[in-house]
Amino acid sequence: MAIHVSEPGRPTGTRLPEIFRSRRVGALDEISEAHPMRESNEEITDGAFQQAREANARRAVAHYSQAEEAEPEPQRAYLPVSRVCSPWIHTLPAESTLADALNTMEQHGVHHMIITSGGLVGGLVDTRWILNWLHENRDQDVSRSFLHIELPAFLTASPETDAHQLARLMLAHQLDAALVVGADGTPTGIITSTDYLRLYASLSQQEGEV
Repeated sequence: MAIHVSEPGRPTGTRLPEIFRSRRVGALDEISEAHPMRESNEEITDGAFQQAREANARRAVAHYSQAEEAEPEPQRAYLPVSRVCSPWIHTLPAESTLADALNTMEQHGVHHMIITSGGLVGGLVDTRWILNWLHENRDQDVSRSFLHIELPAFLTASPETDAHQLARLMLAHQLDAALVVGADGTPTGIITSTDYLRLYASLSQQEGEV
């Protein structure tokens, strides 16, 4: 299954990227205005800050790609996302409020929450995005329902997707999480930058012991 991206939008119906209405994520070097992964339609006024973010993303992608290309193509290990992602997912209906999401995430010790609409995936949010939204919309409060908010873009992948490829796309589009979806369209897990850090730390420890 290819990796897809769902554009920012309100959680009305499913926002899962089905083949007939979704588009593939662009090439790894396509960090351009043609595929903006903005969290809202508001333009970022600090141009220097935005340029710095994109430059950092490019450097991260280049560094990751160079590390992977150090090994000959036949020797590169295939790592399915299912071996890296966390199977523990938490959902809330779109009628829930920002406060509900913050409280639920704190209760379960997680940072990401799937927002559903009619039992279907309507979006993927995290603690940082909610806090940023509240900061940018100071006339609103935590009682605001997700139904009336444009949720951020999010990546989806299958359990069989190569985790290395997904990592490069997460870096390229400056997204720190992706939703893992089974063949029946049901979410089966979430993979985050923390999962990759945990994997890297584990591999480094094994190399050190050797």
